[in-house]
Amino acid sequence: MPSQPRSARGDIGRRVATRRKQLGLSRQDVALRAAAAPGYIEYVEEHSSATPGIGFLLRLANALETTVEELTGATGDLPAGLGKAAEQARMVELDEADSWVLLGDHGVGRVALAGGDGPVVLPLNYQVLDGEVMFGTAENSPLAAADGTEIAFEADHIDDAFSRGWSVLLVGPVHVVADEEVARRLRESAYSTPWAGEGREHVMVLSPRRVTGRKIIVHGAPGDDS
Repeated sequence: MPSQPRSARGDIGRRVATRRKQLGLSRQDVALRAAAAPGYIEYVEEHSSATPGIGFLLRLANALETTVEELTGATGDLPAGLGKAAEQARMVELDEADSWVLLGDHGVGRVALAGGDGPVVLPLNYQVLDGEVMFGTAENSPLAAADGTEIAFEADHIDDAFSRGWSVLLVGPVHVVADEEVARRLRESAYSTPWAGEGREHVMVLSPRRVTGRKIIVHGAPGDDS
């Protein structure tokens, strides 16, 4: 029997649960799609000792519209976009409403801004707040120094399995939230603290004047138009 992809196997359950919720599926739904017992889906999600075989992982990945590599974390250290271009792919422009939907209410994106030594692009966690985007940063960071200037913010998603993806770009002024009480409430409302760690209590908000997005659609891929 083929071995499972090398990964932190204890994270399989977390990845399965996260992907299932992204698709809005119940454990019963996933079980039906994967031809498995709902109790086993629950076991995989909740027990770090679960080591499902490759046959079940293939069915589970198909049920969750992803790949075995994504479920097992085998692609976690690889740059996205290694796959070849798909046949019958087309690019479509997204309207502002669809762009905000794809951004969701939190995630990881990048900001582009002017630095002292030229343009700077920085990855960071973000939170969407009623048509604006909030970032937490350090007081002496390049982003904090951009207070009152115009920046660009971009977030995307790459699906190597089907050679498709989307990107959303926001452009507009960014400002520091000077009112500490307001800043505190915003920090408390955030989905999580910045991945980069402590010391990023400086709250900044981007008010986009332009929101654009693009999406690559692949004929025959799950969820894409024919």
